Amino acid sequence: MKFLEAEFVQGFIRMANDGWEQGWHERNGGNLSYRVKPEEVESVKENFEAKEWQPIGTSVPTLAGEFFLVTGSGKYFRNVILDPAGSICMIELDKTGENYRIVWGLVNGGRPTSELPSHLMNHEVKVEKNPNYRVIYHAHTTNIIALTFVLPLKDEVFTRELWEMATECPVVFPDGVGVVPWMVPGGREIAVATSELMKQYDLAIWAHHGMFAAGEDFDLTFGLMHTAEKSAEILVKMLSMRPDKLQTITAQNFRDLAHDFKVTLPEKFLYEK
Repeated sequence: MKFLEAEFVQGFIRMANDGWEQGWHERNGGNLSYRVKPEEVESVKENFEAKEWQPIGTSVPTLAGEFFLVTGSGKYFRNVILDPAGSICMIELDKTGENYRIVWGLVNGGRPTSELPSHLMNHEVKVEKNPNYRVIYHAHTTNIIALTFVLPLKDEVFTRELWEMATECPVVFPDGVGVVPWMVPGGREIAVATSELMKQYDLAIWAHHGMFAAGEDFDLTFGLMHTAEKSAEILVKMLSMRPDKLQTITAQNFRDLAHDFKVTLPEKFLYEK
């Protein structure tokens, strides 16, 4: 099978373009990775041309030998649909989980996203919790970023405020969201901080930068990011009209919702205001 004809590759390209069309990926902002299934690797391996091994910058032994489809460093999301072979790549991890090599893509040169350590460490955390998780997505979601300048950088506050803005939020992300204070992107320190939050959540907010989302497939992961950002947009609009709420969804309302939708909402988010 030709590489670009594979269903998982087409899904990856579509998700990248959807993010661009939402306005979340100015210039070369944001990155996306997908942990490829063994049968998917087998279907496209005739297209592989392996390059030299390179250090990941961290160690992810649980992912040793796995393959990932990732966006390239410095590449533009707007170009993924136009020139996928020049914008994305598939990489293989070695048997130690400390090195990678490109086996397809980035035909004009380059390397995987600079956030590769964060992506792989988050993939590792999610795989250990649930092997069905395959997608990690980082986007510069405008309204979430705006809120990190005016809300306390606390998991409880961000979760509760986002839940209150849209009734489906506690159903879509019942575990809540985590918040990482501002840190230099691209290094091991922020990767460790994010992966610690991903042990509890599927969404992590990077203060003044954007969001990380994890999911089992492209639709669930994009939908998770989209839902949280839509809720943030509603909150930004509400705060622009007045600084307080005349009415909102109460803690008991959330408990009733959890009962009817059969989800568990941690009590730490259901504090009385």
